[in-house]
Order: sequence, then structure tokens, then C-alpha cells
Amino acid sequence: MEPTFEAGGGSRRKKRKKTTYVLLFFALLCGLMLGAYLWIKYVPNWQHQQPDFSGNPKPIFYEGGMLDQPAVGQKESLKLPFDIVKERIDPTLVYEKASESTIITTQNKVVRLRTSQLTGMINEKPFTLKFPLEKANGILYLPIDPLKELYKIELRESPDTGAVLLFKEGETIHWYKTITIPDKPDKTIAMRRDPTIKAPIYADLKQGDSLIVWGEEGEWYRVQQTNGYMGYVRKNQLAADRDEVIPKKEPEPPFVAKKPITGKINMTWEQVVTKNPDTSKIPDMPGLDVVSPTWFHLEDGEGNLKNLADPAYVKWAHDRGYQVWGLFSNGFEQKRTTQALSTYDKRMKMIKQLLAFAQMYSLQGINIDFENVNLKDKQNLVQFVREMAPLMHEQGLVVSMDVTAKSSSEAWSMFYDRKTLIQSLDYMMLMAYDEHWASSPKAGSVASLPWVEKSISDLLKEEQIPPSKLILSIPFYTRVWTETKKNGKTDVSSRAVFMDMPQRIIKEKKLTPVLSPETGQNYIEYTEDGKLNKIWIEDETSVKARIELVKKYDLAGVASWRRGFENPEAWSWISTSLEAPKK
Repeated sequence: MEPTFEAGGGSRRKKRKKTTYVLLFFALLCGLMLGAYLWIKYVPNWQHQQPDFSGNPKPIFYEGGMLDQPAVGQKESLKLPFDIVKERIDPTLVYEKASESTIITTQNKVVRLRTSQLTGMINEKPFTLKFPLEKANGILYLPIDPLKELYKIELRESPDTGAVLLFKEGETIHWYKTITIPDKPDKTIAMRRDPTIKAPIYADLKQGDSLIVWGEEGEWYRVQQTNGYMGYVRKNQLAADRDEVIPKKEPEPPFVAKKPITGKINMTWEQVVTKNPDTSKIPDMPGLDVVSPTWFHLEDGEGNLKNLADPAYVKWAHDRGYQVWGLFSNGFEQKRTTQALSTYDKRMKMIKQLLAFAQMYSLQGINIDFENVNLKDKQNLVQFVREMAPLMHEQGLVVSMDVTAKSSSEAWSMFYDRKTLIQSLDYMMLMAYDEHWASSPKAGSVASLPWVEKSISDLLKEEQIPPSKLILSIPFYTRVWTETKKNGKTDVSSRAVFMDMPQRIIKEKKLTPVLSPETGQNYIEYTEDGKLNKIWIEDETSVKARIELVKKYDLAGVASWRRGFENPEAWSWISTSLEAPKK
């Protein structure tokens, strides 16, 4: 029996040894895993990596981001890509391929720079550039001299790497410094590629080095050196130093349009088709401030203008205290307008003629009336106004423009970029009429009061037109609508009539007008030769209601289309309503 007992004891000893080995193995494995974890978590990567700009030979940085295209040149010969200037500095910058021209417009200046030429033009006066525009590798580059002069920007170029840091006026740069370690003055601070200690080191920063902080990720700051290199530094290794605000340059004094003494503008258009009116037959117009005769018309696609101006009319107007804002029309001709707006030279040709006419006839302003314009010319029309306004303002001229109410019509409404246009204009005239136009398939008011008010509201709210720049244009005419029944259908036709015509009809036919609540106007209808006639009347009621809208929204004033269509009493209706306190 003893051998059996001894054999059993040996088996148990072997099992105990095996268990011990297993436990030691697992302990060693856990130790290795813990060591690996601690190594991964707490032991930094001391490998260094040379930072670069991803192959960009001369990078441009804005707000801590490297832009797509490089700069060229250095110091005074530094140049920036056109696309970057347009994207980051001035979205209104224009490049005209046909003439290889870059056109810059500011509030008071129009600058034309031509590729490879040292002579530029500011407000059509020559000036000399130190360095020309140039094309390299398919990229157009602009010299920094005119850019720094025209725009409120600051460029900082690193002498070490050539990197360019772009800042705009009013922006804040957050400067930080690496911490100081008194007992280890030679210890460096790692700027790493990524926000982790395992990322390679881009730079060993000295204590007290300055960095720009652009953001943060967890325990790290995203930083940039003055040489342009970007990286990450732990938050506990940086201390806020100072905030630098890029100084604002002295702004150009804005042009202030000369306003009539009355405060609210009271303007009327004078329609001139072939010859000017006999001013001796024009009755008094009490309260009127401005007359706008339709004198200047686009004659062809080259930008030549037809001139119907009359010095005698100007003298008559000035003798009565009226300002004269000559109207410039595109003749509502689409093709001609497209051609004339297509190039800087053609646009400037129109502008120079208008400037010459304004000086020749002692005008106080130009009123732009472009209608029936192709939608594709929307931006060119904006550019024309942007180029026109500084030159007009240089001569002290008021620049205004007529626009229709907002609608879905491309050629009569959508081509106006009202929100952008108003930035250059002194006034915008809302032509709040022709709600129902001459060939409208349905009879209706020329300008119902709810429609007019909505048109005003649309421009103020949706287009952000300042009320101080918006003038409400009102009709001195209405339409007689005739409805004819044929084969169960109603045919509609109309004819425009002066304000007094409905009053004569009322008198002759002994009619009684009724106030139409839908339109806010007096209304009559009558049958003649078996046809139903309808008239929404323009009279004292409608005129005064429109002036109340001017006051309600505190608009700049009122304009009327057109002189000669009105009841003579209309001037007193307007002037007394404008001067009366708001209701």
C-alpha cells in the first residue's frame, strides 16, 4: 500500500509547481501589459520631424489655416494670388479676361490694373506701380502695394521660411509664451505635429518663446510660430501673454448726398421723348425738391449715349430751387444693354459721358433707370454701378437708381441685386406701380395700397435696404380697363390716363365713387357700348395714403411718375402730408 501513497504525493507536488508557473506567467504578462500601457500613455515620443508646408513654396496663412495658392516674391515685390484676394479680402474684385484687367472698387475709388503694365488708373487718373501684375503657372498675382493702400489688411512675411501671415483690421491675435522653468533654464518645450505626446516633435521651443494660439483640443493649444509653422503645445506649458488688435485704418470720408431742406425728398420725373417741355407752361409745384428729366439714353452696344439735355430747363429748375438729377435709361433694350455692360472700357465710356453731361449742365445727380435686363447681366450691372458711384461722388453728384417691386420676372425684377446695389447708391427708387400693367390679362389697380406696402416691406426686410435710402415712387396715372364678353370669355384691354380723366368721367356720367377696401382706393365702373369699364382712381385719397406709408416706414421720400399727369392739387397733397406729423 505504501508505494501507492508515495505516488499520490508526487502527483500533488507536480500540480502545485504547475500552478505556480502559471501564476508567475500571468503575473509577468500583466506586468508587461502594464508596462506597455504606461509606456504608451506616459512616455513621450522624442522623435523629431522637420515641419514643412506640404510642398507649398511660399504659403499664405489666414486665421491659422494655410490657403491653397502660394504667394510669390518677397518684401516689396511680394504678390498675392488674385483668387485669394477675391476670396479672403474683397469678393467684389473683378478680373476681365478680354482686356486682362483687374478692377477694384471701393467706396470712393475705381482702380484698374492691367497685367504686365506698371501704369494703373485710379478714378481714371494714371498712377505708377512699383511692380506689375503677373501671371505665373496659370495664376494671376497682384502686387501688395495697391492692396495695402486700398484694403485694411496687414501682411507679415517670415524672413526664415517666406511664409506670409494675413490679418485684417480689427482682428485680435492671441499671443502666448512658453512657460519659464527657473531651475531648468535650458529645458525646451515640445511643439508637436498632433495633439498627443506620441506625435513627433516639430520644434523644441525655448522658454519664453512667443506663439499665436488659434484654438484648442482637449489639453492642447493649436499654435503657430511667426515663421508660419503650425503645431500643438500642451496647455500647462503655455501662458497667456497679450492680445494684439490689428489697428483700424482711418476710413475714407463717405459721400453724403445733398438733401433738400425739407428733410423728406419730393421728386418727380420729367418725361422727355424728343424735345424738352415749354417751361413757361409748367405750373407751380409747391414742395417739390428734385426734377429728373429723362435725358440720357443708351444708343448702342458700344456705350455711346443719346443726349436730350436742355440748359434752359436746368436754369428754370435752379431758379425755382429744384435739384436736377438727369435720368440715364438703357432704353429697355436687352441686347444693347448686354453689350454695353460687358467690358470695363464700355462701362467707363458711359460713365465718362454722364460725368461730362453732369458738368456741362450743372446737374446735382444721375438717376439710373435700367429695365428689361437679361438675368445673366445681373453682376455686370452691379459692377457698372460700383464703378460709377465713386466717380460721380468725386464730383459731388447724387447717384440713385430705379427698381421694380420684387417678383418672379427675370427681366423686370430678378436681375436687380438690390442688396448689393444699395451699397453704392445714395437712393433707391421703388417703382411701386404697374401691379397690373398695360397688357395684364386681368383688370386691377395700378398700385393697390396693400401691394405697395408689401413691396416696401420686401425691400426693407428681405433686401435690407435702409429706409433712409429708399424713396417710394407713386403713379400720377391710372388705367381704364375695358372688359368685353366673347364666346363666354372675358377679353381685357386697358389704356393709361391722367389723374383728372376719371374725375371727368365721374362728372359726365354722374357716377359715385366707392372706396375699395381691397385696394385702399376709390373705384368706379360703368358700361359703355356694351362693355364694362373699371377704374381704380388715383386721387387725393390714394396719394395721401401713399405718403402715409413713406412716414410709417420713415422712408427717404417720394418720387412721382410723371410730371404733367397729375392733378395740380397733387403737389399740395404731397407736401402737406410729408410735413404733417406721423399718425
